[in-house]
Amino acid sequence: MQTLTIILTDGPYISEYAEMAYKIAVEALRISQVNVFLYLDAVHLPKAGQQPSNLANAGRLFRDLAERGAVVRACSRCAAARGYLPKEDGICPDYVQGIRITSLYDLAEMVKKSDKVVALSR
Repeated sequence: MQTLTIILTDGPYISEYAEMAYKIAVEALRISQVNVFLYLDAVHLPKAGQQPSNLANAGRLFRDLAERGAVVRACSRCAAARGYLPKEDGICPDYVQGIRITSLYDLAEMVKKSDKVVALSR
């Protein structure tokens, strides 16, 4: 099976990259495995309890991707710098269900095993 990896660096509501990544991932999941790696301010995307007005809820989008089978991971160093601290299993109590905080080395593995990589970054 082919694999697509999407790398995001923007936080929620700064750009439309989160929604673009979601739409790309949903379509790609029909025919391939999808990995999403959240880096820099993108570690804010899966924060639980967001209530944006007039915008898609980024946390719900990424929870939905995880529920559909996408592997969604956040950079541990970026997350820690922004106050998101995981338990031993990589699960962060501040995040929506299905997203784990992992090492940046996981990004290297994702890219290595991917047929295509999309980076949405400014």
